[in-house]
Amino acid sequence: MLRGSLLACGTLLLGFDDVVWPKIRQDTAKDALAGGKLLGVADFSKEAPVPMETAFGDGLDGRMYTDLSRLSPQTSVTPTDSFYIRTLVSPLLNSEKPWVVRVNGLVAKPFELSVEELRKTGKPKGIHLMECAGNARSVHFGLMSAADWAGVPLIDLVESAKPKSQSTRVLVSGFDTYPTKSVSSQPGASWVFTIDELKAAGAFLATEMNGNPLTKDHGAPIRLVVPGWYGCACIKWVNEITLVEDGAEATSQMQEFAGRTQQQGAPKLVRDYKPATIDQAAMPTRIEKWLVDERIKYRVTGILWGGSRPVTALEIRFNPEEEYVPVESVERKVNDPWSFWTHIWSPKQTGTYLIRLRINDAQIAARRLDAGYYVRSVEITEV
Repeated sequence: MLRGSLLACGTLLLGFDDVVWPKIRQDTAKDALAGGKLLGVADFSKEAPVPMETAFGDGLDGRMYTDLSRLSPQTSVTPTDSFYIRTLVSPLLNSEKPWVVRVNGLVAKPFELSVEELRKTGKPKGIHLMECAGNARSVHFGLMSAADWAGVPLIDLVESAKPKSQSTRVLVSGFDTYPTKSVSSQPGASWVFTIDELKAAGAFLATEMNGNPLTKDHGAPIRLVVPGWYGCACIKWVNEITLVEDGAEATSQMQEFAGRTQQQGAPKLVRDYKPATIDQAAMPTRIEKWLVDERIKYRVTGILWGGSRPVTALEIRFNPEEEYVPVESVERKVNDPWSFWTHIWSPKQTGTYLIRLRINDAQIAARRLDAGYYVRSVEITEV
């Protein structure tokens, strides 16, 4: 997966003339570019020309990628019609039939809840980022978005069912049946969590997204959101919550995504799985070309997300032979959804540059970042 994301070829044309780029309010960037003129955007190179923010395919092979180059502190929430899609709704899902979520398994009081009942008790849950575990350079890392959610804490439903003493884990399942076989994945949307993991993450059953009911492709009528976990654990079209014991078997989805969630192999039992949490990560999302005092300068803009600890030492380099230097301006506010950074860059010569970031703090886990997963390249033709 890493090799595929790093070696994917092609160039994404962003359509600069059609984009209104927001100004980023950061003193360092403002001073360095004061009186300058924005000339355009340097596209990232060696990335496939995939369609952005346009749904294509169907079922498990359906996709839509978010255009992260448009992000800014003023537009940090992804509109619903631009929020990434990893799987499109199945034509077999009957939206006309009354939908219920069953809570059962090793509980004293199993019950069912209708969508209407869940919506009545739903409350604002804030802005949370979601990233597909298969997000990659070949799709411009477009399998990542952030939305403003509302819903019901999952732990409330679990506790209402009165778990038995031997029930230590929660299996969340969703509708996942398709008329044709997928070429890229397998059906069986479900994930198993410990009760403590659900509490720590603040997991909830989402009923609304950006102030409106969920759309079908985003999991309507009910989907799971687990803040800080990869999207493969955020089950769509949820219809059952089952309390299980520690020795339960891993689901097919957990095994399929084991490698992408940094597991050791593909364990058969859920107790051998580590939480599918997103490590600290960072990458550039846009490179602006400026003319300042008759000289060319570049402003590299990017995002910082994942992890659970504040980052104070973000560094950047533009080629393997260069030293890392501190990123000039970082607005680090939260780990979820994302923060923004900018760096003014004056390359000495034309050519291809590999932009890589790192966290200069050994206490912060950043496995994908450390492996070069989020490296992006750019061809500079004028300095």
